[in-house]
Amino acid sequence: MYHGRTGDRAVAIPRLDAAVTIDGSLDESVWRSAALLTGFSQYQPVDGRPAEDSTEVLVWYTAHAIYFGIRAHERHGDIRATLADRDKIDTDDYVQILLDTFNDRRRAYVVGVNPLGVQADGIRTEGGFGSAGGRGGDFSGRFENVDMNPDFTFESRGRITPTGYEVEVRIPFRSLRFPGTDPQAWSINIIRKVQHSAYQDTWTPAVRASASFLTQSGTLEGLTGLSRGLVLSLNPFTTGRLEGTPDSLGTWAYDATPEVGLNASWGITSNLTLDATVNPDFSQVEADVAQVTVNERFALFFPEKRPFFLEGIELFNTPNSLIYTRRIAEPLGGLKLTGKVAGTSVALLSAVDDKRVSATGEDYPVVNALRLRRDLGDQSTVGLAYTDRIENGAFNRVIGGDVRIVFARLYYLEVQGANSWTGGDGTVAAPLWEATVDRTGRSFGFHYRIQGIAPGFRTDVGFVPRTDVVTPSITNRFSFYGGPGALIEQWTNFVRLEGLWDYDAFFDGGGILESQAGVTSFFTIRNGWGARITPQWSTVRFEPDDYADYFVDAGADTVPFTLPDRLTNLRQVNVSGNTPQGALTASASLTVGTMAAFFEPAAASGLSGNAGVTWRPTDQLRIEGRYVYSRLTRERDGTRLSTAHIPRLKLEYQLSRSIFVRFVGQYAAQETDDRRDPVTDRPILTPNDDGVLEPALARTENDLRVDFLFSYHPTPGTVFYLGYGSSLTEADAFTFRDVDRVNDGVFVKLSYLFRL
Repeated sequence: MYHGRTGDRAVAIPRLDAAVTIDGSLDESVWRSAALLTGFSQYQPVDGRPAEDSTEVLVWYTAHAIYFGIRAHERHGDIRATLADRDKIDTDDYVQILLDTFNDRRRAYVVGVNPLGVQADGIRTEGGFGSAGGRGGDFSGRFENVDMNPDFTFESRGRITPTGYEVEVRIPFRSLRFPGTDPQAWSINIIRKVQHSAYQDTWTPAVRASASFLTQSGTLEGLTGLSRGLVLSLNPFTTGRLEGTPDSLGTWAYDATPEVGLNASWGITSNLTLDATVNPDFSQVEADVAQVTVNERFALFFPEKRPFFLEGIELFNTPNSLIYTRRIAEPLGGLKLTGKVAGTSVALLSAVDDKRVSATGEDYPVVNALRLRRDLGDQSTVGLAYTDRIENGAFNRVIGGDVRIVFARLYYLEVQGANSWTGGDGTVAAPLWEATVDRTGRSFGFHYRIQGIAPGFRTDVGFVPRTDVVTPSITNRFSFYGGPGALIEQWTNFVRLEGLWDYDAFFDGGGILESQAGVTSFFTIRNGWGARITPQWSTVRFEPDDYADYFVDAGADTVPFTLPDRLTNLRQVNVSGNTPQGALTASASLTVGTMAAFFEPAAASGLSGNAGVTWRPTDQLRIEGRYVYSRLTRERDGTRLSTAHIPRLKLEYQLSRSIFVRFVGQYAAQETDDRRDPVTDRPILTPNDDGVLEPALARTENDLRVDFLFSYHPTPGTVFYLGYGSSLTEADAFTFRDVDRVNDGVFVKLSYLFRL
């Protein structure tokens, strides 16, 4: 027995020559010889307390797999479990197994199961940033802090018992990467989420006063004789798409586009994998969740979802998203090498994009990305990133380095520097740099950061939406914790200040251009309720380049548009909250105040919000509804600038663990008014496609999208999809009288994973 709270963290895991049936029942005799992990502690919302409900985890291994048996006892509430699709168990009770097979406390496989054995898996990486490019820093163990895109092959079954639930898990070694040494040690931790209380428990008593969660794991010691066997997989696939659009006479014409492709993967060693793809299929199976786009200032970020790029994607992480694989839009083929050798993570990617995405429409862009990251000491790292995109005679190259130093357990210092070279007729070189210092204390923490991106910096393989800026920011955190049984279990406040300067003006002592100040208060309320309030004050500058083609209709003449310098004293308040996770779960958010309307540009009064409800009347049926609303009115006269209404409904019925049917309906009604000069109120003119100035008139979009899908997905890589989607539009929102079908289509996808 290894009791977490008494410090028994070094587990002498037994190797047993036995076999069990993975059925969710821990009644075979071999389980009585397993190592037993118990003595869990609460981590969220308050750390350092014994867990209210006990958890026992049994673990042993053979030459080819590692086995876990979980007994989760429950005395205080009902077990919450649904027959969900893969990776969709975060609203159920669940257990996460975190396995760091290289024992470097920097990256861990996450294997999750709910009480019925439904699976969720992914990768958790320390370092403050994730493969989707977003900053981390919340080590709460929630699935939303894990990159859920990678899928691994493992077995799991579970059942609800009179005292809680039991789950059996078998993870084959061929699904993992690990060193080639013998014997070896793996770090391990177990996280349990109890939904009726919203508590998160851990086997080792993890504390919030730490710059790292994975460093607080235990260890599986003495692993020997591990065999992956031949790790070679072939994943051929075929898709068929029949798409229809109306011609000028209203007659529908359909175009069939069958495709065949192949993904292949070879485990060269136990810690290096080579992946290849030819004509990869990246078809979507439902519409993206619509976003309000009428007042967007910068490009939107979309996380990577495509299968070929997901293997080892976390190894491409950089602090400023210098590698963003969605830049490879329509690859014809690609090669990728990922793994870890002698303390250095290696990730190399090369791909050829389709000529349709090139500037000329005739060239085939070649994209390369390299990421190396070397371990320093217990938790620190140093990294190198290189990217290039070559298209005919044009190129963009970026090289950068970064270092992360963790010290005194609570602190880390992170520094990054990069330079880009963009060429064609000539070459433009420009730098990017950043420095961050962070303290992760239990009651007090801070995050101080300064970032500079020079004019001319460009990354065609990364995601850096804004350049020619220097942005210092200061964030201080103050956390308070309630006693056992308190109504408010945790109250956390973030106080944030941020400024923005032009890049050159910052070094020349120029004035600040934009600023932002705000206080965010989070309340964790007993039994899973949550609330947040954020008052915010800001100053915003309009970018001159964004309005270079704006002119003003002055009656008999046309005059250049005079851009307002900036808007000051903008004030907003955001309030949001959520109910506990259960059969009926709801959340809502509301923002009100003054803000900038970037498309006119002008000061505006804004009201926006969203609300969502999830209802699970049975363990197989899930109904999700969401509504997004936004309205901007001109401050100067109260007239409407824009509105957006976006309702969305999703119905999903899970026939079995591997089969579901789904319907998604989404309506996006977005409208903007004629653009007018904020000073004279005269019409704003912009050039049309022929270069002729014309009024920037009101824009109305009333788009309806419906999708139906049948999915059979027994294991990662083996799928059968059959779907239908249709896009419709109408002149007047939500009348449903004169609805015109814009396009529709039927698609089929079939793929099978051969593991040799």
